[in-house]
Amino acid sequence: MAKRLALTRRAQYLAVYKSGKAAADKLLVIKVLPNKLNALRTGFSVTKDIGKATVRNRVKRLLKENIRLLVIKTGWDIVLIARRPVAGMDYHEINRSIIKLLNRLDLLVKDAENSGSEID
Repeated sequence: MAKRLALTRRAQYLAVYKSGKAAADKLLVIKVLPNKLNALRTGFSVTKDIGKATVRNRVKRLLKENIRLLVIKTGWDIVLIARRPVAGMDYHEINRSIIKLLNRLDLLVKDAENSGSEID
């Protein structure tokens, strides 16, 4: 399985915001941009509008765990942007939202066994 990396620089986020495709629902906005790497790079944006630091950190942990467990196509930069209602949601509601949006963007691997990918 290809490595999963993090978007760490502001310029990387701005490139995804400016040139990427987006899908959104009431909980999240997901922006994606193809990269020339054999890796999936992810970034998370959780603003102070969501809540205090403990709430924001909880949301980031839930988002990271959901992404970690999904089999997503490599070669993409993905930024997950949290909206206010996500603070009151549990793991499963966030999971359904992420799966729905990634399917809309055609980034989920349909059959992980046939593609040779495996979950971490």
